[in-house]
Amino acid sequence: MTDKETLVYRGKIIELFLEQVTLPNGAEAEFEIVRHPGGAAVVALDAENRVCLLRQYRHAVGGWLWELPAGKLDAGEPPLATAQRELQEEAGVQAVRWEPLGKIVSSPGVFTEVVHLFLARELRATPAGAEPHEVFEVHWVPFAQAVAQARSGEITDAKTLAGLFRAREWCEGK
Repeated sequence: MTDKETLVYRGKIIELFLEQVTLPNGAEAEFEIVRHPGGAAVVALDAENRVCLLRQYRHAVGGWLWELPAGKLDAGEPPLATAQRELQEEAGVQAVRWEPLGKIVSSPGVFTEVVHLFLARELRATPAGAEPHEVFEVHWVPFAQAVAQARSGEITDAKTLAGLFRAREWCEGK
């Protein structure tokens, strides 16, 4: 339970709070909490069983990462709508079939962000529309190869790892 919170910073995407809390064991602690609106990520599989991966530049980690198409939830936007919007903007495709793959929390010690994962299939091309601050390349990789990249450690992004492994399990169960 939060006893007291102090806003430290409010940005375009996140807010940083200092929170005084009483823990379930009765101890008191202070936490730095980054509040984030959450996001959605898409495992898009085409008719040839290739998955869309973005090779995206991420300044925060000092280089390029392999990631699924993904983005931030806009205010009041359902996670599926975010996933559909991001898939079109980043990969230039729309999907007919959507399956929820659950959600993940990326760093629950400090972030409130929840990322909703989806499997998209029966794809069709549509105009893409990346935002100016996004720097990425679109790659369509055989799904088995992407899972191998995840297993080997070449893919390190948490939402991408979870999405690929959950999609593999979902597909094997069908």
